Amino acid sequence: MPAILFHVQHLLGIGHLMRARMICEALAAGGCDVHLVSGGRPLAGRSSSSVRVVQLPPIHATDATMKPLRGAEGEPIDDAYRERRRDLLLAEFDAIAPAAVVFETFPFGRRALHFELLPLLERIASARRRPLVIASVRDILQRSRHPDRERETVDIARRAFDAILVHGDRRFMRLDESFPLASELEMPIHYTGFVAASAPQAPQRDDAARDGVVVSSGGGAVGLALLRAALDARARTRLREAPWRLLVGTNASNDELAALSRDAGQGVTVERARSDFPALLARASVSVSQAGYNTVLDVFASGVRPVFVPFAEQGESEQRMRAERLRALDLAVVVDEPEILGTTLAAAIDAALAKDDWGRWDFDCDGAARSAAIITDMLTGDRTRGGVRAGGVP
Repeated sequence: MPAILFHVQHLLGIGHLMRARMICEALAAGGCDVHLVSGGRPLAGRSSSSVRVVQLPPIHATDATMKPLRGAEGEPIDDAYRERRRDLLLAEFDAIAPAAVVFETFPFGRRALHFELLPLLERIASARRRPLVIASVRDILQRSRHPDRERETVDIARRAFDAILVHGDRRFMRLDESFPLASELEMPIHYTGFVAASAPQAPQRDDAARDGVVVSSGGGAVGLALLRAALDARARTRLREAPWRLLVGTNASNDELAALSRDAGQGVTVERARSDFPALLARASVSVSQAGYNTVLDVFASGVRPVFVPFAEQGESEQRMRAERLRALDLAVVVDEPEILGTTLAAAIDAALAKDDWGRWDFDCDGAARSAAIITDMLTGDRTRGGVRAGGVP
């Protein structure tokens, strides 16, 4: 039973961890001994007994600047905190002697974690039997505002990595569209398909069994402006008499939750994000949300009519690119974040209600199982850089 160390760090939202969990569970189901090393705040709820979770001293961010990174009690982390995390991560690697190490996002992000990830790469390089080193990235990467950092990413990848798993469908978005230097990566790039809990579909035209609006701000510390705009939009929409449900992200404070509840009128429920989010969407007429990876997949699995307001603070490009591609495919109504006013959002909700000519979702979505199959094939096949290809070039 090969051991696999899977490192994941979520800072604002929880999507990175949820995707990593599904891939790890698929690896465990395939007979691997999986150790999920999580560096974010512990997430209650769904977990698998087949995957061993190793919790590092948690780090999180409070806004899109990612500065400063904060520890378990909300304090800015210091060198001692960093050293403790690094030492625990290296000890875990030494203890399990993995056959493969999977890095979620790194080296295409997580620069703030170089204090622990670069030492791990050094430990890997000096191991008696070097494990496979694999990058696990979502469909769209955040564009760097510093070209020299993209060059640094290529240098690290070429020096230390054996393969890249892109958890998307190249017919939806190619890696080079969000990472221009992709052609310089000298290792196999595998498009696994989206890592989805349920098969997505186009929005449903038959709304007879659906009612109301679900507004969600994801698991991050941002999104309160969207929820405020939704409260203002309700009376302006065709669904003003329908039930509305506002789901507040897990990182929002209790005071912020209470303030939204006070301002919500009759027929509006304000509560924390729920584990049955997909089921809520399946009963709603319209979903209003940001355009994060996991949220988009949940929305399309439900068949609800989608309105996306992509998160675009501090130059964030990933959600905007995803939302724009969905709009181009006629799969969503999109509101650009700078326009997030009650009037704008109301018009978008009514447009989604009136729309009857939705496009078709036709993209691979068995990404967890395919990721696990690619990794296990690499473990049992040729371990050289060009030995296994399952997803083609960028």
